[in-house]
Amino acid sequence: MMPRPRQLWPRFANSTRGIAAVEFAMVLPVLAVIFLASIDGGRAIAIYMKVRAATYTIAAITNQYSIIHDADAQGNLGVTSKVLAPYSTATGTLAITISQIAIDINGNATIVWSDTQGGTARAQGAPMTVPTSLKVPGSFLVFGEVNYNYQPLFGYFGNNTTINLSDNLYTTPRISPSITRVSP
Repeated sequence: MMPRPRQLWPRFANSTRGIAAVEFAMVLPVLAVIFLASIDGGRAIAIYMKVRAATYTIAAITNQYSIIHDADAQGNLGVTSKVLAPYSTATGTLAITISQIAIDINGNATIVWSDTQGGTARAQGAPMTVPTSLKVPGSFLVFGEVNYNYQPLFGYFGNNTTINLSDNLYTTPRISPSITRVSP
């Protein structure tokens, strides 16, 4: 015999069987999102650390030249892209740029030469904004830049966009006051 509806409600309200399954079903989507976000966040942090290492690498290698040829510059850019392994370095994902900046006696900074892999080189003679503490009249700086477009594995919470991870670094030439660029 079926209980009447008035008798069914108190039994249902007092029952504790299956409550853990119901709570787990309610919490599971939140836990899944947190888990997937932690994977994407961890990968983004790991790639950003590699972007920083690549920026240091391109600036530290280039500032050791007194004369740099096109083949040397391209080789340096290629070696720097290897720092990001095992992450993708496909065109459109990674851009590495190295430039030399001249600071005149008035403290104005301009690009002397620039080379890039996967990006756009800075225009020769273009003005450059340099931190005030680095504006030493009559000096030169090596400027390394790395940009990486990170595509999250799980769609960044449903939004299928990329995250731009970038870093830059100023160094001074080590061997000579400036680095002479030689093109064939």
